[in-house]
Amino acid sequence: MSTRWYPIYQRGNPQLRVFLPNFWMKLVRPVEPQPPNVVTFAVSTEMTIHDVRSYLEKIYKLPVIDVRTRIAMGETRRDQTYGYVTKKDDVKYAYVTLPKTEAFTFPELFENKAEKQEKEEKSMDESKDGFRKFLDRNKKRPGTPGWYSI
Repeated sequence: MSTRWYPIYQRGNPQLRVFLPNFWMKLVRPVEPQPPNVVTFAVSTEMTIHDVRSYLEKIYKLPVIDVRTRIAMGETRRDQTYGYVTKKDDVKYAYVTLPKTEAFTFPELFENKAEKQEKEEKSMDESKDGFRKFLDRNKKRPGTPGWYSI
């Protein structure tokens, strides 16, 4: 939270007060494919189109062409046991259009599953090879299975 709560009355000379809005923005991966110059944000429900535009232009120095918003209704579900209805919070999405010269690609934060699986298979093969070498070295050592001959 970015607001500062100060008492209404202070004895003596009141201190300088700074009031900051409770605005937040979160970058969201779009569900449908969009042009490369459109960016999707989940924003605070109190933010207006003008707030989103000024926030991005003033703080992040982004050239904004157009801002469109929509409010997605939160999911409702009924409890199976007691029958009461619960609802998740509504979410406001802002679709920000940048100039055609600008292109936004969503960053890849995690490794691909195929690369991760290849690494795991490689490490498993290496550990199996190491265990085979260990068994070959210790074949004739007393105390290990197979050291005596029948």
